[in-house]
Amino acid sequence: MPAPASSLPDAPQEILDDTAIDAVIDWFTVAGRDLPWRHDDTSSWSILVSEIMLQQTPVVRVLPRWLEWMHRWPTPRDLDEAPTAEVLRAWDRLGYPRRALRLKDCAHAIVTDHDGEVPRGPEALRALPGIGEYTAGAVTAFAHHGRAVVADTNIRRVLVRSVRGEASPGAAFTASERALATNVLPEDPARSVRWNQAVMELGALVCTARSPRCDACPLSSRCRWFTAGRPAQQGPPVRRQAFEGTDRQMRGRIMALLREGPASVDQVLGLADSTADDRPQRCLDSLVRDGLATLEEGTVRLP
Repeated sequence: MPAPASSLPDAPQEILDDTAIDAVIDWFTVAGRDLPWRHDDTSSWSILVSEIMLQQTPVVRVLPRWLEWMHRWPTPRDLDEAPTAEVLRAWDRLGYPRRALRLKDCAHAIVTDHDGEVPRGPEALRALPGIGEYTAGAVTAFAHHGRAVVADTNIRRVLVRSVRGEASPGAAFTASERALATNVLPEDPARSVRWNQAVMELGALVCTARSPRCDACPLSSRCRWFTAGRPAQQGPPVRRQAFEGTDRQMRGRIMALLREGPASVDQVLGLADSTADDRPQRCLDSLVRDGLATLEEGTVRLP
């Protein structure tokens, strides 16, 4: 018979002690990259833009686009007033161009509902178009210097390895992982911001998915995954999405064509890799549905 609930032992709280947190922050002070959106004089809007651009996109690709973007549209009002076609051209090859549309929608909401100022607090941020749990937490921490759980893939990887001894996090951010990130987060707001920056950088530069450099990690001596011999992930392997030959690749080709100027439907269909390749028509239809292209009298253009 199972023991009464009142007599069951409490589950151990998953934490990193102050020494471990200090070690990561000290490492970041020395090894962290000098990225412009980390500068003290960077606006909340600039940080929000960087977070949207950095979703599923490496820093090396984002940096030049972000610099150009902030030069052209330094405030939400500037972006709100910009032609949609110009916004999509400036997005260039960052990928997932619907993010550019959501960012423009977000700018409009900030101008209309918040007098041009990025609102404070996770609830107000999540009410903006295209802003989810992660981005709201990141803007709260990095732009408004508040205590917030920030859990991108890099942070999640560091936490499950160091605290749980697991090789990698799952595909979805679970309630269990959210509790882990909350337990580890320092109580002091300023310290929590620094921790979020530091552990994110550690996951990006050292505790990487494919080639972790455990010899350079400030957590190696207390990392459960490393001390256990870096065991392989249990369960089915996480499948990596292919790109070559996919609709996403074809959508990118069509967008690249349209950034050069209007194109005929025949030009779009001519992007097919073979006579049996039906992706151009399917992807053109999806781009029109998503508001990324318009089609009128046989001509396709940016909206």
